[in-house]
Amino acid sequence: MTEPERRRRRPPVSCTLCRRRKLRCSRESPCSNCVKSRSGNCVYDNDVPHPRDRTAELALSAARQNSIPTNSTASTFPSQRSRSPFRVTTSTTSTTGSTLSNQQSSQEIESLRGQIKQLEEQLSKVTGTSTRPPASTSDSNIEAISSRIGGTFYIHHEDRSTGESQAISRGVTHKTRVFGQSHWITGFSLVQNLIVIFEPYVRDENSRVSLLMQKSKSLARSIKSRRSPAWPTPPVNQLPPKDVADELVDRYLRTCETIYRILHIPTFKKDYEAYWVSQAEPNTAFLVQLKLVLAIGATTYDEHFSLRPSAMKWVYEAQTWISEPGFKHRLNLQYLQTNILLLLARESVDVGPDLVWISAGSLLRTAMYMGLHKDPKRLPKTTMFTTEMRRRLWNTIIELSLQLSLTSGGPPLISLDTFDAEPPSNFDDEQIAAEDAVPKPEAEFTQTSTAIAIRKTFSARLAIAKFLNDPGSHGTYRETLRHDAELRAAYKALLRTFQGYKSSQGPRPSEFEMDVVSLFINRFFLSLHTPFFAPAMHEVAYAYSRKVIVETSLKIWRAVYSPPTTANFQTYPDSASSDRHYLQRLVVCASGFFRIVSLQASVHIATEVIEEMQEQDTLGPGLVRQDLLDILEETKDWSWKCIEAGETSIKGYFIACLLAAHVEGLMQGLSKDELAHFLINVIIKAEERCIPLLEEMAARYQTESPTEGHEHTPSTGHSQLLEDWDLAMSDALFDFSAIEPIDWTFNEPSQEPQLF
Repeated sequence: MTEPERRRRRPPVSCTLCRRRKLRCSRESPCSNCVKSRSGNCVYDNDVPHPRDRTAELALSAARQNSIPTNSTASTFPSQRSRSPFRVTTSTTSTTGSTLSNQQSSQEIESLRGQIKQLEEQLSKVTGTSTRPPASTSDSNIEAISSRIGGTFYIHHEDRSTGESQAISRGVTHKTRVFGQSHWITGFSLVQNLIVIFEPYVRDENSRVSLLMQKSKSLARSIKSRRSPAWPTPPVNQLPPKDVADELVDRYLRTCETIYRILHIPTFKKDYEAYWVSQAEPNTAFLVQLKLVLAIGATTYDEHFSLRPSAMKWVYEAQTWISEPGFKHRLNLQYLQTNILLLLARESVDVGPDLVWISAGSLLRTAMYMGLHKDPKRLPKTTMFTTEMRRRLWNTIIELSLQLSLTSGGPPLISLDTFDAEPPSNFDDEQIAAEDAVPKPEAEFTQTSTAIAIRKTFSARLAIAKFLNDPGSHGTYRETLRHDAELRAAYKALLRTFQGYKSSQGPRPSEFEMDVVSLFINRFFLSLHTPFFAPAMHEVAYAYSRKVIVETSLKIWRAVYSPPTTANFQTYPDSASSDRHYLQRLVVCASGFFRIVSLQASVHIATEVIEEMQEQDTLGPGLVRQDLLDILEETKDWSWKCIEAGETSIKGYFIACLLAAHVEGLMQGLSKDELAHFLINVIIKAEERCIPLLEEMAARYQTESPTEGHEHTPSTGHSQLLEDWDLAMSDALFDFSAIEPIDWTFNEPSQEPQLF
């Protein structure tokens, strides 16, 4: 039997006495029945001030104080005796009178509401503020992640109001820096669960783990202070022996110059040969430029980066020279070339790589100040050489600005409508010396073809960088898929271009060029989908992002790391083999982009393996992709080689061992407590292996000066360009010795001593 539908109670409009006696109430104050019964207490239950009445009174008061003109009816407000909007002021008790009273009351209410709205608007204009509620400033979408090992990170999640079913990470705040979605630290949450597991076991400062961590940190600081040159370091006329310098120049021309067109190679080689035969004092601008070329080439000289101290000294000399005030007379193409080389050298040699994006912004504005953002056709007529060099340098500057934006997690600070400079033409360097030179066909490979091909993907990649890092960007997953499709289309066109070059009979791109270009593009795919990688573990809607992350990470890892077992079965021409060695040495010896993209790929792959094992519902051993399991061990080998090459931070090796141990513990079916103890033992073994290597490194730098054994040609004396200003320089702006590229991630100052 169904219950009868309940009728909604109407608000009482009669006084309490009439309701109790069940009499018709005239709804006056006092009502007619209370007057007849001579009752002095005529009370209505709903006799409370209407919210808008108080608002109207405040608005009217403010309006009168500020001499706001109001309508003549604005003073007609409900009296204190007639506050309820349901009461009328007529004395009749007939049905007709009551109806008319209700109509009049409704009209009065609407009139008052209109007047209140008008007064609110006038009050808003006078006070300069809006009566609308302020935008929410709640920090409920900011998640704080704190630990003694990791410090404190603030993860900025996307508001659910955007329509996403999961809270998407939009950035990270750490200390005084704010990073956008493309910064690699946004993936730190992927290893957060691991740190939580063993965090209680390392809080004891006297524990074996804590003592070893503190010792490794102390050794790392000692090594950095010993091998870092003094500041400032004036340029001096010292170079390594010619055979070593020749090798370093060749390494630079085979690697960096093939991707970023900076130098005019014939002119540079001519000046380089003249340096060795001339007895005159060398030109300081060329000497600084040459040392930067040598510093970049040193990153691929050998597997252990034996020239690291010399390379750091060369970078310090260049930074000192660049920092000289009053450089107005230097605003020329050579000065831009030197600035570009300095950015690349700082990032590669590990001299303040985290701050390179800031310097890139200054370089971009310098180039625009010189008019490089305008195409030479729209400027006074100049030579073919100058025209093409301006286009090449501008192309390189905006490419570096974009890539550093992605690496640093900062907005690109450039848009397509801020420049009209055309891409460089398809010339070889020898051609542009002639005024009547004609560009080669697009299908023919030249020394500039790689830079031209990368430029064709610039707009798609720029849109992704803005989508990820611009402060006002709150894109949806639909927009993510659209950017993915646009970049994928541009990438396919680029691959067809390189396939055409490889099938031609003329010059062809090197394996190094093709691998690095693929790394550039895949890094954008990785950054675009990383915010959805963790949510994809629980939301089927983001499954495509998970697939892209795993496949892209696998491609990146196979490009930067070749296992010894597979290398024995692969045969390459001598040139191709050396090209691949160049890239593998870069990811071990160089910092910046190549190190970061390798770290990102390995962490994503390890996270996928762990998630696959946890998702499987089986009583026996689960099925995990063997190729992904192999990468966990390869990551440990790669991160160990980085330490052997001079990396003072053991955190890469630490994380690699930790992730591999977590997978092993899951495969053994360990409980949570057993897994925590297992991880602690793995950490202790990893630290015990690293500390002797750090101690040996510290002893070596204690007895070896940065230039010992590598440089000759006696100095010509203190450079004159610092005589008047070295004491006035701000060391804080250019002292890179205290900057740690990965160290800051685990080094948040607090009342507790940080282990890392």
